[in-house]
Amino acid sequence: MENRVRLTIENGVAHLRLNRPDKMNALDPAMFDAIIAAGAQLDTRKDLRAVVLSGEGRAFCAGLDLDRLLATANGDPLLPSIDLTRRTHGIANYAQHLVWLWRELPVPVIAAVHGVAFGGGFQLALGADLRYLAPGARLGVTEAKWGLVPDMCGTQLMRHLARDDVVRELTYSGRVFSAEEALAYGFATRLTEDPVSAALATAQEIASRSPDAVRAAKRLLNLSATSNAATGLAAETAEQAALLGAPNHIEAVRSNLENRAPRWSQA
Repeated sequence: MENRVRLTIENGVAHLRLNRPDKMNALDPAMFDAIIAAGAQLDTRKDLRAVVLSGEGRAFCAGLDLDRLLATANGDPLLPSIDLTRRTHGIANYAQHLVWLWRELPVPVIAAVHGVAFGGGFQLALGADLRYLAPGARLGVTEAKWGLVPDMCGTQLMRHLARDDVVRELTYSGRVFSAEEALAYGFATRLTEDPVSAALATAQEIASRSPDAVRAAKRLLNLSATSNAATGLAAETAEQAALLGAPNHIEAVRSNLENRAPRWSQA
C-alpha cells in the first residue's frame, strides 16, 4: 500500500495521500487496490473522527492511468482480473467502490484538490463530503475524450451538486474547467491557497465535536439524498432520540457550560 498511498492518523484525523507523484497520482490497478485497502482499514477504526484526501506532487489525481486506457483499446479489461459487471461491494462494482466507500465511511471526508482532478480523479473528489480546491486547480469529466462515460459514481454524485444542464454539458463535451467554475457550479465547497492545511483544520474542528452526533449527521445527510421527506423526518427523530441523554450529549453540554475541552466516549 505504501508505494501508492500514505496514511497517517493523528488525534482521530486520518490523512490519506495519493503517492504516485511521477504519474500525477494516476489510477493504475495498484492505486485502486491501495486506496480501497486504506478505506477498509479506516472503516474499522472506532476512534476515527474525520478524513482528508490529498495528492502528493503536482496534482490531486490525473484520472485513469494512460497505460490502462491504451490497454482497453486493445481489448484488454480496464482492471486485470476484475469483472466490473459484478456488484462486489453492495450496490457498487470494484471501481465504483473506490469512490463510494468514502460516502459510506461513517465520518466526514474532505478532499483537498490541487493541480488537476480529471476523470476518475474528479470522481474520487466527488466521493468526499467536502471539496477544498486550490485556485489554480483544473477539473474535468474527461471520459468523453476517450470514448467512455464516467463510471465511478460520477453520474450519481454530480446530479446532487450541480444543475442538470451543467452536468450534461461537462459530461458530453469533456471540457476542462477551472476551480472558480467548479465553485460556481457547486462542485467545490471553497477555494483556498492551501487546501490541505484548510482541510486538516476543518477535520480537526469536526474531531472536536461529539463523534456520536457527527456520525449520526452523516447518516442523515446520506439518507436525504435517496429518501422521501417522511423517511428522512422519521430518521431525524430516531437519531436525535438515540443522542439525547447519552454520555457524549451530556459531555457536550457540560464541557460548553464549564468552558473546557470535551472528553468524548468512544463512538
